[in-house]
Amino acid sequence: MDIQLEKKKGLRPKHYGYIALGVLLLFTAYQLLFASSVSTFRTEKDKLSIAEVTQGKFDDYITINGFVAPITTIYMDAYEGGRVAEKLIEEGTMVKKDDIILKLDNIFLYEQILQSESSLALKQNDLRSTKLTFDSRQVEGRRNLATAQNDLTRTKRNYEQNKSLYEEELISQEDYLVSKENYELSQKQYEIVKVQTENDDELRNNSLPVLEADLNRMQKTLGMVYQRLDHLNVRAPADGQLGFLDAEIGQNISQGQRIGQINVLTDFKIEADIDEHYIDRVQRDLTAILERTGKEYPLRLRKVYPEVRNGKFKVDLVFTEEKPETIRTGQSYNIKLQLGESSDALLLPKGSFFQSTGGQWIFVVGNGGDEAIRRNIRIGKQNSRFYEVLEGLQDGENVITSNYDSFGEAERIVLK
Repeated sequence: MDIQLEKKKGLRPKHYGYIALGVLLLFTAYQLLFASSVSTFRTEKDKLSIAEVTQGKFDDYITINGFVAPITTIYMDAYEGGRVAEKLIEEGTMVKKDDIILKLDNIFLYEQILQSESSLALKQNDLRSTKLTFDSRQVEGRRNLATAQNDLTRTKRNYEQNKSLYEEELISQEDYLVSKENYELSQKQYEIVKVQTENDDELRNNSLPVLEADLNRMQKTLGMVYQRLDHLNVRAPADGQLGFLDAEIGQNISQGQRIGQINVLTDFKIEADIDEHYIDRVQRDLTAILERTGKEYPLRLRKVYPEVRNGKFKVDLVFTEEKPETIRTGQSYNIKLQLGESSDALLLPKGSFFQSTGGQWIFVVGNGGDEAIRRNIRIGKQNSRFYEVLEGLQDGENVITSNYDSFGEAERIVLK
C-alpha cells in the first residue's frame, strides 16, 4: 500500500527574489508618481527662452528714459488778485523781460489807493498846521524873551543907580527898595520866559521829526500801493518762451495763484525717472551718454531729487559738451547712466524670470537638455542686458530666462 507524502509549507529561496523585485518596482513607481505629482512640470522646450551664462565684461550702467526740458523754468504767480481784463501774449510766444502778458482789474485796490491818498493829504495838512503853530509860538516866545530881557536891563540899571544914590543918602529908602523889587521881578520874569521859550523849541524839535517820519511812512505806503497797482500788469520775469498760461479774459485770479511759466531756452537739461532700486547708487556728477543719429553726447548728473513717488525718483542731467542741433523741449531719449567702472564678471542675460524669483533662484538646464532643475543663486549688479552672477552658476551653463508664473511650485521642469 502506497503512503501519500504532504508538501512542506513556507518560503523557498526563489520566493525572496520575487519579493525584492516587487518592492523595487513599488519604490520606483512611488518615486515617479511623487515626483510627477508634486515637484515636476512638463512643458515644450520651444515655448521657453533659454540663455547661456558666460564670462565677460560687465558694464555697470543702466538705461533710463529722459525728456528734454528747459535749463530753467520760472513760474509766474499773481502778485495781486483781480479779473483778467486783457490778454496780450499767447502760449508758446517768445517774450522779453518785463513784457506785459496780462492786465488785471481790481476795484478794491483802486479804493484802497483813494483811501491812502486821502489819508496822506490829511496828514500833510496836519503837519502843515502843526508847523505854523510851532512857528507862531516860536516867534511869540522870542518876542517875549526880548521884552523880558529889555525890562531886566532897564530895571537893573535903575536899581544900580538908586543903590548908589541911597548909599549917599540922596534918595529915600522907599525909592531904593522899589527899584530893587522891580529889578528882582524882572529877573524872575526873564527866567520864566526863557524856560518857556526853550521848552517850546524843544517840543518843536521833538515833534516835527516824528510828524515828518509819519508823513514819510505814509508816502512810502502810498508808493507801495502804487506798486501793487503796477502789479496788475503781469509781466514776463525773464527772456524766454511763454510755456503755458492759465488765464482767460473775465477769469478771476487770486493773489499768489500760479498762472504761467517762462521757459528759459538758453540751454536744456534732461529730466528722467529712475527705479528706486538704484537710489543708493545714483549720486551727483555721474556721467551718462545720449546717443542720437549714431553720435554720442556726454551728460553729467546735476541734481538728484530726494522724493520717491510710485517707486521712482527724479534726476536732472545737463550736457557737458555740445548738444543735438535739433533738440526740442519735450523730446524723449534713451540714456546710458554709468554707475561704476567695468569689471570681469559672470553674465546672466536679463529675462522675465526675475519678476517671479526676485533673482534668488533659477532653473538650470541639464546637459541632456531634457530637464531643468531649480537652483539657488545670488545676483549682484545689473544693467539693461545682463545680471552680474555672484554665486550659484558657472560659465557655459544654460538657464531658463522666461517667466516662471506657470511653473507653480515645481522644482523640476521636464522639457519635451
